Amino acid sequence: MKNIAIVTGASSGMGRRFALTLKNHASYDEVWVIARSGDKLAALQEKIPFPVRPIALDLTSPEAAPRLQQLLQQEQPRVKLLINGAGYGIFDRVETTGYADSMGMLDLNCRALTVLTLLCLPYLDAGSEIINIASVAAFQPIPCINIYGATKAYVLSFSRALNRELKSRKIRVFAVCPFWTKTGFFDRAIRDGSDPVVKKYAAMYTAEFVVQYAWNKLEKTGRDYCIPGAMAKLQVLGVKLLPHSLVMSIWQRQQKLK
Repeated sequence: MKNIAIVTGASSGMGRRFALTLKNHASYDEVWVIARSGDKLAALQEKIPFPVRPIALDLTSPEAAPRLQQLLQQEQPRVKLLINGAGYGIFDRVETTGYADSMGMLDLNCRALTVLTLLCLPYLDAGSEIINIASVAAFQPIPCINIYGATKAYVLSFSRALNRELKSRKIRVFAVCPFWTKTGFFDRAIRDGSDPVVKKYAAMYTAEFVVQYAWNKLEKTGRDYCIPGAMAKLQVLGVKLLPHSLVMSIWQRQQKLK
């Protein structure tokens, strides 16, 4: 029976960085990398020191779940690590975000993550780990980043509760809650020709920093989530102490939003 790692969103950003640094965490018989872009996935075969199986798949498509379920049933692997790195956001008012993008964020950030977790659960055993990419946005309501932030609140809550549920099976679920991170995420989040929602970034981290921080915390602490970076921690502390109505007002003034 093969020990495998599965990484979604592996073609770019933090998903790709996690895939590239798997060797620093453990050894696997095979790594399944999943994303829409098959060409970028194929390039990972030369960079990951384990056998790589590229799976070009849109996780929001109706055929995604049956295909992955069939693959798992055929291979009968031990899923030692699942990294749910796929996700996207749109920075805009709900009324102008549009139906497709609104549902797309819900489908990819929440539904696909949950479906993949459910599909993998029968193949996890003692010592297996799940890493979910949440966000500091999970800790507060954010006008004009509303739906994205709400999806990440789901990811954080789902991850922490599932970690407790799976404790008796000795399976770890760990949520990573990064601050602003410099990746291709912003190419989609910020719409061309529109007045940008975010005009001021308190800090901007790199995917390399966030992923290394996450690996360190996963290995050295027993916590069920981490917040990479001092500015991110300060942000979360502030939104825990202050009324959310005030937090939203501060955010709107900071970004000059009405």
